[in-house]
Amino acid sequence: MKQFSHPVPLTLAVVAAALLAGCAASVGAQTAAPAATPAATASGTPVPAAGVSRPGFDSKPIYTAGVSGDEQKEVVMISVAIAPGASSPAHTHPGDCVGAVIDGQIELRAFGKDPRRVQAGEAFGNTRGTVHQFVNVGDKPVRMITTLVVDKGRPRTVMQPDFK
Repeated sequence: MKQFSHPVPLTLAVVAAALLAGCAASVGAQTAAPAATPAATASGTPVPAAGVSRPGFDSKPIYTAGVSGDEQKEVVMISVAIAPGASSPAHTHPGDCVGAVIDGQIELRAFGKDPRRVQAGEAFGNTRGTVHQFVNVGDKPVRMITTLVVDKGRPRTVMQPDFK
């Protein structure tokens, strides 16, 4: 197994792998992401549960489910598309985030860490509260799937100032 400088807790990696593997089998059971009523926070700007869009960047939830044995958590799978040269806004999540690049190549920028290139077929992870941003550094569109294990009822994504 390839080791990365940004380790993901084993339990989270197993949960994410099971979710990604089971996604195809559960397409018929997918639920629409519930609407959230974001509340302002001192650390950033919450966004609606429907997803995040800005020129060249689009994300939308494709699956939402509770976490067995934990009524306070939910799992959310998100489809992400990034045009060449575009980026996500810098943001955080109230829980862990793991994902995989399906097509293209990104640079993952996480506050306090060196930027990391992630290409098609590779995965990444960020822990709760890590300010991070995805930048398409290639010449073709990026497609990614991210999976969040977050606190239910809180905004799933909180915008932060972009990295300079």
